[in-house]
Amino acid sequence: MVPELPPLPALTRSEGELIDSYLEVVDLLGRINPSRTADTYSALRAAQALVGRATTLRDALTVMHMRGETELHHATLARALRVLDGERRSGLVALAPDPAAGPPPA
Repeated sequence: MVPELPPLPALTRSEGELIDSYLEVVDLLGRINPSRTADTYSALRAAQALVGRATTLRDALTVMHMRGETELHHATLARALRVLDGERRSGLVALAPDPAAGPPPA
């Protein structure tokens, strides 16, 4: 049985588009990460898609700015990212752990 996720916080349409676009970019960067990917073709495809997703992210922020939304409500947006598995997904962008170093200290 899958555990029930906490509810997504209330977001404006623009904030939702920002979060969705940001996570799409993060996913692609994770696929491009040379410390985690095994082949150039999948990294190349992700890099090609990154251009379009970055444009979508820029457009979401532009709409927010043009509407007068000058501040990002980082606590609310961080909650939304956590609900949408943003911590794990953004972790794939970081350098992969060194297997020779052994497990991290407790």
